[in-house]
Amino acid sequence: MGNMDPARSPAPVVPAQPDVPAYRTPPQNLEAEQALLGALLVNNAAYHRVSEFLRPEYFYEPVHQRIYGAVEKLIERGQIASPVTLKPFFEQDGALVDIGGARYLAQLAASVVTIINAADYGRQIYDLHLRRELIEIGGDVVNEAYEQDLDLDAKKQIEVAEKKLFDLATAGAADGGFQPFKQALLSATEIAEAAYKRNGKTSGVSSGFRDLDKKLGGLHPSDLMILAGRPSMGKTTLATNIAFNVARAYRQGRGATGEAIAEDGGVVAFYSLEMSAEQLATRILSEASGVSGDKIRRGEVSRDEFDQFVQASLELQSIPLFIDDTPALSIAAVRTRARRLKRQQGLDLIIVDYLQLLQGTPGRGAEVNRVQEISEITRGLKALAKELSVPVIALSQLSRAVEQREDKRPQLADLRESGSIEQDADVVMFVYREEYYLGRAEPARRPEESAEKHLERYTEWQQRFSAAHGKAEVIIGKQRHGPIGIITLSFDGATTKFGDYVGADHLPEIHE
Repeated sequence: MGNMDPARSPAPVVPAQPDVPAYRTPPQNLEAEQALLGALLVNNAAYHRVSEFLRPEYFYEPVHQRIYGAVEKLIERGQIASPVTLKPFFEQDGALVDIGGARYLAQLAASVVTIINAADYGRQIYDLHLRRELIEIGGDVVNEAYEQDLDLDAKKQIEVAEKKLFDLATAGAADGGFQPFKQALLSATEIAEAAYKRNGKTSGVSSGFRDLDKKLGGLHPSDLMILAGRPSMGKTTLATNIAFNVARAYRQGRGATGEAIAEDGGVVAFYSLEMSAEQLATRILSEASGVSGDKIRRGEVSRDEFDQFVQASLELQSIPLFIDDTPALSIAAVRTRARRLKRQQGLDLIIVDYLQLLQGTPGRGAEVNRVQEISEITRGLKALAKELSVPVIALSQLSRAVEQREDKRPQLADLRESGSIEQDADVVMFVYREEYYLGRAEPARRPEESAEKHLERYTEWQQRFSAAHGKAEVIIGKQRHGPIGIITLSFDGATTKFGDYVGADHLPEIHE
């Protein structure tokens, strides 16, 4: 055995090779790219058929990207783009030299049969670009899922992927653009008809507060509304009251094409990043039943109050109010969940409590500071309002500068990270309760002060406190579509409920 002839030794066993999949080239159509470029070089007017949605980077061939980019620049300058005028741009382009130099431009122009199909070629190039981007996003999703990044869990990876898909779907879309004025008039008429049918006679969703609806015209689709205030002013309470009013008034109807629409009220999505769903439900139950929320939490309710509480609970079970109390949500997650709810249940109002507790795009880490992140969030909320055609109310904190002023009524400059918030918002409202500040400013007697002087100051304070008791102000500091001003509401701290304010001059007369 040891003397076996090497020449006669058996051939090595080669393991069977698994089937190797054929290499797949990315989706592309070089002929369509050549045909479009040729059409543009022959007749620059064809450019305006594709310029709205087609970008140089959408071409597959890098040389074609540069040719289209050069054509784009010349036409936008008001100059003629032809093989002759483009020749100087490409004399030093090595990639173009490899495929024939400037003669390639002449060949593109000479091979054109018609320019009629230029828009069709452009749309196919755009569609193939989208397919290549989808392939890249899919590859990124697979690779990131394998990596198991500790800073990017699976749910956040899904949110990142959804954001990429959303950006891809909206960037450079081949639809949109101008619409005939007739169509805009029809839409405006439909809005007016909806307002006529609503109980509140508002063009938008009624907030449930008479004076606020008069000032705003209701809560309008596509509007981003900021509701801001210092702690304990009642901004969460007011937002909860609005959510409850809208959901309770919901009345379903049918649109022109048979789809379900809200004739009055609406379906509400409430993102509660600070309070739990149970805490919000307790507030709403307190408002509906008239039983103090503090009593409900401590269980100190009488039999009659408990019966009121249970009856209100049964009545509220059917209202279309959906609460998401997931903490530290990203703007991408808010968008994803809102889309899902609109698809499954319908959606007419989104409330976010509150803006500063949202996070930007997952995975960006230290690339952005907080001001930039807030800018991304407000832009995202405004885009969401437009995409879903619903009003978005986002609550916001105010800076401590308010506390340093004698008049503590908020101003636009008091918004934290105010630049982007004020810029992106269609409406900015502030909640202010003078009663809160006066209650903590009861005058004590100063050592050098006489009893008479102290009594005078105390009497003045008591009169101011009495006048402010049970009242709140909603200050409209910005409104794109209407006037600014101050609205007075009533406020019941025990049941955490705002209501329409009726002044002494509006009380009905009492007849003996």
